[in-house]
Amino acid sequence: MQYAVSRTFIVILCCLAVVSCGSTPPAPVVVLNSQPIEDQGFQGDTYTVKKGDTLYAVAWYTGNDYRDIARYNNLRPPYNIFPGQSLRVTAPQIAKRSSKSPTKPTGQTSPKVYTNTVDRTKEQAYGESEKNVNRQPLNDVKKPSKSVKKRAPNAFPDKVEQWVWPAKGKLIATFSQEESGNKGVDIQAARGTNIVAAADGKVVYSGNALRGYGNLIIIKHTDTFLSAYAHNDTIKVKEQQWVSAGELIATMGNSGSDSVKLHFEVRYRGKSLDPLRYLPTQRP
Repeated sequence: MQYAVSRTFIVILCCLAVVSCGSTPPAPVVVLNSQPIEDQGFQGDTYTVKKGDTLYAVAWYTGNDYRDIARYNNLRPPYNIFPGQSLRVTAPQIAKRSSKSPTKPTGQTSPKVYTNTVDRTKEQAYGESEKNVNRQPLNDVKKPSKSVKKRAPNAFPDKVEQWVWPAKGKLIATFSQEESGNKGVDIQAARGTNIVAAADGKVVYSGNALRGYGNLIIIKHTDTFLSAYAHNDTIKVKEQQWVSAGELIATMGNSGSDSVKLHFEVRYRGKSLDPLRYLPTQRP
């Protein structure tokens, strides 16, 4: 009997220990300067246009270059779209010829197979030239390739290697998760203060077509990461220009705002993220 009571007591102690350990979750690991691990942001292949949307806004919501969306949907300036319209926001699949053995002729004309379903601009949207990997000389096909695979010049990296603060000044507003909250950080300084690229990337938008942002610059850093710089006074870069982290892109102003400041956002697949997760802890 005493043995049974002892066993029961030991079992109870073990259960309490397990419950105690389970009630205290491990401290979360915060990884700075890297892509979010969780699945978030716009995921679909198409976007349904809502009232008031512009092509520039759709690109911003979905984390894309507006030129890409225009090309995918065969749109031309001034890029008119209408509510209810379904826009493709990912590259369409390229039609391929069947690899099966040829069939006997039927006397009818075979349908043409098109490899491009939409218009192409002279330059690819992100500076990558169109290359056909099968255009090798016939006498080289059988030779083993000794070359090391390299990333094409001006192609987007897999992740952002380095983030820097986009401007010097006083941090007057931070990110908010609220639906109507601030979707970035605001930095206040004197008019004309230099604004720099927060990371390496390509300017995919420069203008004032997005309401509430004033003179805006959007830089694409990877296939999923964008950063935005709003309310600029003067813009020093052009669309499709590649920039480096710390490179001058604009000067601070109050376009679209009632005060001189920089509104800075970071977006992953079109979803706003807290820039302080990525910017260095120490401010300039």
